[in-house]
Amino acid sequence: MDKIKALQYIERIGSSFEKADYKNLCRLQNDHLFAVPYENLDILDGNPIKLDSDSLFEKIVTRRRGGYCFEVNKLFGELLRSLGYKVTDLAARYLRGENGIPMRRHHVLKVACEDGVYLCDVGVGEPLPMEPVPYLTKEHFTDSFGGEYFFREDDTLGHVLCENHKGTVRDVISFTEELWVSADYETISFWCEKSPLSIFNKDIILAIRQRPYSRITLSGNVLHKFTGGEVEETIIESSELENTIKELFYISK
Repeated sequence: MDKIKALQYIERIGSSFEKADYKNLCRLQNDHLFAVPYENLDILDGNPIKLDSDSLFEKIVTRRRGGYCFEVNKLFGELLRSLGYKVTDLAARYLRGENGIPMRRHHVLKVACEDGVYLCDVGVGEPLPMEPVPYLTKEHFTDSFGGEYFFREDDTLGHVLCENHKGTVRDVISFTEELWVSADYETISFWCEKSPLSIFNKDIILAIRQRPYSRITLSGNVLHKFTGGEVEETIIESSELENTIKELFYISK
């Protein structure tokens, strides 16, 4: 990603940048989560997901759309590289809500800068750290939404990001540092698009954060707004779906 595109991307997310340190990394991740929706609308419309840089930039920055992890984390990683961060793409398992060990169908970023190494993720519609988590920290990290996260090590799963949830600990994602190349991510993304077992090709999945401390989601026609421990649910009529998506998730197809 060249300097001009990086500036356009930063403007797209309403952010700013000074130097490749943790403070600026926090700002970029936080602003991204408030500006770029998590969404699967292209999959539902039968539009192939393209993971090359030019296609992702055109979709997310130029057309101001969103995407799921293989799209938004891929492009966010390229932005960070262009700004001077050292970024490693990692394939992960999404564990929250799973009873067994799921397949790898998530993409996260290991990001190194002058004051440390961090885990970054802007590609989950459910709760996730709003700011980068110190990499493999056993200390509890509290983000700006009040979420509390830390890592544990597992002989089978590798590095596991955990969260404190209503007084209990639950696993969120796991990953190892095994090398995956672009074709590996494209293969899993294709599975998410086309498999009858995938959740992404069944119904609308949308999510975005709202300032100061809310998260809104649209699952099918059910809208949820999460603020602290409170949840507000609204059923959206089919005639209002397009307008709701435009007004709350900033998406115009």
